[in-house]
Amino acid sequence: MKQLEGTAMHHLTKKFASVIGATAAALGCVIASGPPAAAAGKWCNHSVCIETYDTGTYLGRVEVSVTNTNQPNRISARVWTTDGWSAHTKTEDVAKFRTYRDQAYPQRHFRPGTRLCAEGFRGGASVGLPCVTITG
Repeated sequence: MKQLEGTAMHHLTKKFASVIGATAAALGCVIASGPPAAAAGKWCNHSVCIETYDTGTYLGRVEVSVTNTNQPNRISARVWTTDGWSAHTKTEDVAKFRTYRDQAYPQRHFRPGTRLCAEGFRGGASVGLPCVTITG
Protein backbone atom coordinates (compact mmCIF):
# COMPACT_ATOMS: atom_id res chain seq x y z
CA MET A 1 0.00 0.00 0.00
CA LYS A 2 2.80 2.45 0.93
CA GLN A 3 4.60 1.53 -2.31
CA LEU A 4 1.45 2.43 -4.27
CA GLU A 5 1.09 5.76 -2.44
CA GLY A 6 4.75 6.59 -3.11
CA THR A 7 4.40 5.78 -6.81
CA ALA A 8 1.21 7.83 -7.12
CA MET A 9 2.84 10.77 -5.31
CA HIS A 10 5.93 10.53 -7.53
CA HIS A 11 3.68 10.51 -10.61
CA LEU A 12 1.77 13.60 -9.41
CA THR A 13 4.98 15.43 -8.52
CA LYS A 14 6.45 14.63 -11.93
CA LYS A 15 3.27 15.80 -13.71
CA PHE A 16 3.18 19.02 -11.65
CA ALA A 17 6.84 19.72 -12.42
CA SER A 18 6.25 19.23 -16.15
CA VAL A 19 3.30 21.68 -16.09
CA ILE A 20 5.41 24.25 -14.22
CA GLY A 21 8.29 23.71 -16.64
CA ALA A 22 6.03 24.11 -19.69
CA THR A 23 4.54 27.29 -18.23
CA ALA A 24 7.99 28.72 -17.49
CA ALA A 25 9.17 27.83 -20.99
CA ALA A 26 6.13 29.50 -22.53
CA LEU A 27 6.69 32.65 -20.48
CA GLY A 28 10.37 32.61 -21.38
CA CYS A 29 9.49 32.54 -25.07
CA VAL A 30 7.14 35.48 -24.64
CA ILE A 31 9.76 37.47 -22.73
CA ALA A 32 12.57 36.51 -25.10
CA SER A 33 10.60 37.48 -28.20
CA GLY A 34 10.15 41.06 -27.01
CA PRO A 35 7.62 43.55 -28.34
CA PRO A 36 7.06 43.76 -32.12
CA ALA A 37 8.09 46.84 -34.10
CA ALA A 38 5.63 46.86 -36.98
CA ALA A 39 5.32 50.63 -36.63
CA ALA A 40 7.24 53.56 -35.26
CA GLY A 41 7.54 53.44 -31.48
CA LYS A 42 9.61 53.81 -28.36
CA TRP A 43 10.84 50.98 -26.10
CA CYS A 44 12.74 51.43 -22.84
CA ASN A 45 14.71 49.31 -20.40
CA HIS A 46 16.00 50.89 -17.18
CA SER A 47 17.75 54.17 -18.18
CA VAL A 48 17.89 53.49 -21.94
CA CYS A 49 15.25 54.01 -24.64
CA ILE A 50 15.30 53.16 -28.33
CA GLU A 51 12.93 54.90 -30.71
CA THR A 52 12.16 54.06 -34.34
CA TYR A 53 10.45 56.36 -36.83
CA ASP A 54 9.71 53.99 -39.71
CA THR A 55 7.12 51.28 -40.31
CA GLY A 56 7.42 47.71 -41.48
CA THR A 57 10.84 46.18 -41.98
CA TYR A 58 12.61 49.39 -43.05
CA LEU A 59 14.67 51.31 -40.51
CA GLY A 60 15.98 54.67 -41.65
CA ARG A 61 16.75 56.25 -38.28
CA VAL A 62 16.96 54.91 -34.74
CA GLU A 63 17.26 57.26 -31.77
CA VAL A 64 18.87 56.16 -28.51
CA SER A 65 18.45 58.08 -25.26
CA VAL A 66 20.21 57.47 -21.95
CA THR A 67 18.98 59.19 -18.80
CA ASN A 68 21.78 60.51 -16.61
CA THR A 69 21.93 60.56 -12.80
CA ASN A 70 22.65 63.34 -10.32
CA GLN A 71 26.30 63.62 -11.35
CA PRO A 72 28.10 64.36 -14.63
CA ASN A 73 28.96 61.25 -16.66
CA ARG A 74 30.49 60.14 -19.92
CA ILE A 75 27.68 58.48 -21.90
CA SER A 76 27.57 56.48 -25.13
CA ALA A 77 25.48 53.75 -26.73
CA ARG A 78 25.70 50.89 -29.18
CA VAL A 79 22.86 49.91 -31.53
CA TRP A 80 22.73 46.59 -33.40
CA THR A 81 20.52 43.99 -35.03
CA THR A 82 20.73 40.23 -34.83
CA ASP A 83 21.52 40.03 -38.55
CA GLY A 84 24.88 41.77 -38.21
CA TRP A 85 24.26 45.50 -38.57
CA SER A 86 25.68 47.65 -35.75
CA ALA A 87 26.72 51.21 -34.95
CA HIS A 88 28.32 53.05 -32.04
CA THR A 89 26.93 56.45 -31.12
CA LYS A 90 29.10 59.37 -30.13
CA THR A 91 30.56 59.55 -26.64
CA GLU A 92 29.49 62.65 -24.78
CA ASP A 93 30.16 64.18 -21.38
CA VAL A 94 26.71 64.94 -19.98
CA ALA A 95 25.83 67.24 -17.06
CA LYS A 96 23.84 65.88 -14.15
CA PHE A 97 20.11 65.24 -14.68
CA ARG A 98 20.47 65.52 -18.49
CA THR A 99 19.34 62.99 -21.08
CA TYR A 100 21.84 61.95 -23.76
CA ARG A 101 20.41 61.46 -27.25
CA ASP A 102 22.00 60.28 -30.47
CA GLN A 103 20.91 58.62 -33.69
CA ALA A 104 22.02 55.71 -35.80
CA TYR A 105 21.02 55.37 -39.46
CA PRO A 106 20.61 51.78 -40.69
CA GLN A 107 18.73 52.97 -43.84
CA ARG A 108 17.76 49.49 -44.98
CA HIS A 109 15.18 46.71 -44.76
CA PHE A 110 15.57 43.88 -42.24
CA ARG A 111 14.09 40.40 -42.29
CA PRO A 112 10.93 40.05 -40.19
CA GLY A 113 11.95 38.57 -36.83
CA THR A 114 15.24 40.49 -36.68
CA ARG A 115 15.94 41.92 -33.23
CA LEU A 116 16.97 45.57 -32.87
CA CYS A 117 18.79 46.37 -29.61
CA ALA A 118 20.48 49.38 -28.02
CA GLU A 119 22.75 49.29 -24.99
CA GLY A 120 23.50 52.50 -23.14
CA PHE A 121 26.64 53.14 -21.11
CA ARG A 122 27.05 55.63 -18.29
CA GLY A 123 30.59 56.01 -16.97
CA GLY A 124 31.54 52.82 -18.83
CA ALA A 125 28.84 50.69 -17.14
CA SER A 126 25.81 49.28 -18.95
CA VAL A 127 22.61 50.96 -17.74
CA GLY A 128 19.95 49.38 -19.95
CA LEU A 129 19.35 47.17 -22.96
CA PRO A 130 16.00 47.58 -24.71
CA CYS A 131 15.33 45.26 -27.67
CA VAL A 132 12.46 45.05 -30.12
CA THR A 133 11.56 42.50 -32.80
CA ILE A 134 11.10 43.90 -36.32
CA THR A 135 7.94 42.56 -37.95
CA GLY A 136 6.56 42.96 -41.46
